Amino acid sequence: MSATHTPRLTEVGALPTSGARAVEPFELDGMHLLAIPQLAYDIPRTPAGMNGGDSDTELLLLRRAEGSDTYEPFQTLPAPGGEDAEFFRIGERAFLAVADIRSGKGPYEYTTDSTVFEWDGTQFTPFQSILGFAAKQWRHFVIDERHFLALAQGVTVPGREQENQPSRIYTWDGTRFTALQDVDALWGYNWHAFELGGEHFLAYADHVRPSVLLRWNGEKFEHVQDLAPQHGRAFAHFTDARGETYLLVACLASPSRLLRWDGERFAEHQVLDGLGAREFAVLDTEHGLYVVRVNFILGTQAEPVTALDSELHRFSEGRLTPVQSFPTTGATDAAVLRGHDGGLLVAVSNSLSADVRFAARTVLYRFE
Repeated sequence: MSATHTPRLTEVGALPTSGARAVEPFELDGMHLLAIPQLAYDIPRTPAGMNGGDSDTELLLLRRAEGSDTYEPFQTLPAPGGEDAEFFRIGERAFLAVADIRSGKGPYEYTTDSTVFEWDGTQFTPFQSILGFAAKQWRHFVIDERHFLALAQGVTVPGREQENQPSRIYTWDGTRFTALQDVDALWGYNWHAFELGGEHFLAYADHVRPSVLLRWNGEKFEHVQDLAPQHGRAFAHFTDARGETYLLVACLASPSRLLRWDGERFAEHQVLDGLGAREFAVLDTEHGLYVVRVNFILGTQAEPVTALDSELHRFSEGRLTPVQSFPTTGATDAAVLRGHDGGLLVAVSNSLSADVRFAARTVLYRFE
């Protein structure tokens, strides 16, 4: 790549999806797979709306075709109101956890099972179902060979406040996942686990209550600091060439921020322009460090603006600077993966069309 050319994301393919809320790339038994949970299907002859639709949906599992970057159907899994998919391994076993926010076609049932599937050598089959309320994300991580699986959940449904549940951290007991610790939450969205200075941290995002940073003390996770007062959606962290560690905090309806670790806590370092952030993806390349930011909606859920530009940023001299904008519609996730030729790709899930229908595209971009 010439120094005179600005790195860019160039679209190389697209997948038809419906209300896609995440994209999870992983490798299994020599296969390159994408798992895409879907929130809802469009119901013919009904008004457009981001909170409507038929949520008795399936997760799409796609397999990369040999010698190309095209993906073909491999398996579907029952995942009503699919919000997230998390692939992980425990020893020789492989699992795919799917978070389900709701079921039905309206009115919707938010008290629903989220299923952990296990690979049997041929396909994924149900392993364990965990009852939750408005589940939005699973995150698997390991501390000292101990496996954890954290579920972000909850939503404020008028008249059903008593049904809401805290977000919850589970641990592997050798045969299944059991509840370890509740995290005070009202409208949970996301987790991000990382290690820093020999300590294990877990960031938690909440829409209504503060998003927080937790630290593992050997028995449980304890509060370290607040990261954002409200509107939390996601996190990403990276370390620069000088050894400084940064944490990105995505917020939907308030500014997103870049925080820097000062040895004891994360301090505000840079306020990012614009609202609507939903997710970040970090690309640590031979040409420098880049961050993809995808934007979800502006406005209200009743009247959302879904056709927004998302951005590619370059990190240089301690700051993130946008170098490219690209069109997205209700973008929900970005994931970095390798193409068939070893090049970097970024998969972006779009959950809504410009006219607020669920039929939209999940797009593959090449970083070049």
